[in-house]
Amino acid sequence: MKTEWKLFIILLIACIFGVIFVLPYTLTLQGELLQNLPVPLYVFLAAQVIQSMILFAVAIIIGLHLAKKVGLGLPILEGWIEGREVKSYLKSILGISIGLGMLAGILIIGLDYLFSFAGVTINVAQAGQLNPPAWQGFLSSFYGGINEEILLRLFLMTLLVWIFFKIKKTEDGKPTNADMWLAIILAAVIFGIGHLPTLLAITTPSPLLIVRTIVINCVAGIIFGWLYWKKGLESAMISHFSADIVLHVILPLIVVI
Repeated sequence: MKTEWKLFIILLIACIFGVIFVLPYTLTLQGELLQNLPVPLYVFLAAQVIQSMILFAVAIIIGLHLAKKVGLGLPILEGWIEGREVKSYLKSILGISIGLGMLAGILIIGLDYLFSFAGVTINVAQAGQLNPPAWQGFLSSFYGGINEEILLRLFLMTLLVWIFFKIKKTEDGKPTNADMWLAIILAAVIFGIGHLPTLLAITTPSPLLIVRTIVINCVAGIIFGWLYWKKGLESAMISHFSADIVLHVILPLIVVI
């Protein structure tokens, strides 16, 4: 079996676990909305898992295929599948991946505070179910680190890089730095937009609240995109997971204390 297909199977299985792990968090956030479903809850959840499997399967296939063409990829998993030594590289990226992930979480908290200081806040009374417990936040962090990075970085950012690569490339046949940064920023903006459904599920947003949601998530998306470019998708995954731990586990525990 080719490396690409082994990668596909590993990533798809990881995505399935990510979808399952995020369900408790999602049910807590959208509990009231799910009470009026036209079908039993278990049918709805099963359909969500199947739909997600199809979506991520397509995203993984396209992402892996195009990543090879533009010099992006998963160096640790690829090396492990091919029998190469990868522990030293994993150790070399852990510090920067976790550190930048924690920085991303802190930046999001800081930016959220600045927006709150300017009067742009979520109506807590309207979104009374906004605070899932830390254990649910921990499980949901796997979805952020795995599924969102596969969708936003492996698929979307890679696709954008490949499109720009087809238009212009360097003399040695690689994507230009400008195109890489444009793809990173566009994917990060879309990453921020992707958080709007959760916002809509918990409150009625104002235009400024929508801007806030996009901006604070875009900052994190730029960090994850840079890591994907420079260190590989595994680095972006570790970083995203670390950021979510700060936001969904450590912060709720501090607030409770």
